[in-house]
Amino acid sequence: MDSALVENYRFLARYNHWFNQRLYDACEQLPDEERKRDRGAFFGSIHNTLNHLVWGDMLWLGRFAAQQGAEVAALQEQLVDFPPGASHATLLYAHWSALRAKRERLDTAIEHWLAQMPADGPSQTVRYSNTKGVAREHAAWMALTHFFNHQTHHRGQATTLLTQAGIDVGATDLISRV
Repeated sequence: MDSALVENYRFLARYNHWFNQRLYDACEQLPDEERKRDRGAFFGSIHNTLNHLVWGDMLWLGRFAAQQGAEVAALQEQLVDFPPGASHATLLYAHWSALRAKRERLDTAIEHWLAQMPADGPSQTVRYSNTKGVAREHAAWMALTHFFNHQTHHRGQATTLLTQAGIDVGATDLISRV
């Protein structure tokens, strides 16, 4: 069963990469000022929503990389290069091309990392402090599930904003990628 769980996360990583490429391609149909226009969403704009996803991935990848014995060769230090004091709403990448390049590097690293994950990886314990400094500890599969669910949640927001702007992202269902 452990190997099936790892294969599930590898599948999610491939889907994640595919969807992000599709989403960023759709975003490029809008001029920069439209991607950055406040549309009343939680993070305001499409750009800021996607920026938050990069922030979240960097945060979690840093946590995963910090685990003793973790197979994290693909999670290079420069992938989790937060500026001092960065929070969930910090604009990490003001320029679209830099945001898209970072997204691509992250998605590639996520796939490579999970390709190296041992069968028992999801059953290992993850220990970290959350953004409020509270110590947390749980099975890695829980953190991995949250990691991918967080992407799904905010990509849903971004696709809604794109639809409202007249851009059709097309089929996005996980099963449509099989």
